[in-house]
Amino acid sequence: MERHSVIGIFAAAAVFALSACAVPPDAAADGGATEGSVLIGVFEPLSGSERAGGAAEIAGIELAHSLRPEVLGRPVELVRSDNRSDLDGARNAARLLAWRGVSVVIGSYGNTLSLAGGEVFEELGLPAIAVTNGNPLVTNTNDCYFRVRPLDTFQGVAAAKYAVEKLATTRAAVMRDTDSDYSVAMCQAFSDKYISLTGNPDAVAYTFDYGAGTDDYSSGLRDIRDAGAEAVFLPAEAGDALAAAGQAREIGLEAVFVGTELWEADDTLLKATDSALLSRLAFSSAQGRDSGRTARRDEFLRAFSARFGGVTEPGPSVALGFDAYMLAIDAIERAGSAERGAVRQALAETRSFPGASGEISFDENGDPIKPVPIMAARDGAFVNIYTAEPKWAVATEAAILP
Repeated sequence: MERHSVIGIFAAAAVFALSACAVPPDAAADGGATEGSVLIGVFEPLSGSERAGGAAEIAGIELAHSLRPEVLGRPVELVRSDNRSDLDGARNAARLLAWRGVSVVIGSYGNTLSLAGGEVFEELGLPAIAVTNGNPLVTNTNDCYFRVRPLDTFQGVAAAKYAVEKLATTRAAVMRDTDSDYSVAMCQAFSDKYISLTGNPDAVAYTFDYGAGTDDYSSGLRDIRDAGAEAVFLPAEAGDALAAAGQAREIGLEAVFVGTELWEADDTLLKATDSALLSRLAFSSAQGRDSGRTARRDEFLRAFSARFGGVTEPGPSVALGFDAYMLAIDAIERAGSAERGAVRQALAETRSFPGASGEISFDENGDPIKPVPIMAARDGAFVNIYTAEPKWAVATEAAILP
């Protein structure tokens, strides 16, 4: 899910774009074919239902471009192509970017749009970097697609690491919305990692299954209490988390509730005034909201403040868009060429790239192995209370966040 704290500000800036008209099926101009500008494609929904999400990613891309407008001694030109928020538009927009001769593509917002465009990128050997996508299908069958945001399920892994290593819990429970594929997958990732970390196959003591629309969790919470759970994993909306935690307190369940980025998708937790209840809530953030103060993070924040003033804080989508552009520039520099194959190879070899959203290394699928921050709501703001640090050398999810 997206947190669009800055989307309204940037939506207007994303209106202008090249039309995603149909282009020849063999349109595969090579990004290294000319000695003029280096072309980087911006593959985003500049119109249609997904436009707002694309606008936030574009804001970060443009911010980074303003800081690094050249590479290899040549100017960098952003080539925008509107995928129109639909699958046919995405395929046409991808072909248009290939025809224009871009060296690398950034985008798109929306997993399905990236999947559609990815078919073209793989066919034509055009490397692409997804910004906020969390669906593994975008990268795991496509050698040309990379991403700067961790997989969705990494949040479950990070939440388990937080519960065991930071909170020192030994028994947990999960609350699983059986009508949500997202919830089911997250709970599985949490359970597998929690069991692995504790070395106890019975460490996840209870699984409470419920359906969409449930607002009374008391019966399941009693079972969780009786099972002796010290941590409860709940990958649901922030309002559901507050309701469940409140009901847990009423029945004497003192467990800490741990969630995912869904908890920061709106300002529900920030508006809550029960500090005692909030102290028992924490969530993983897949989008690098706060990765600590590094030189790159400071550079990003200074640039954002200079361009947009104190109107708003940069949302995670902006930081990830910023990182995607900087990563593309870094790959071109390391390749010593804007030729697509060389850029793709340089991206695949990325290790410990210093991003505004955290250090990035790619595994064999093009997925980032990077820190996952655990956040909490304190005094009306989200703060980083723990960071699950990665190991890039091991590609399996269970070992990445040991």
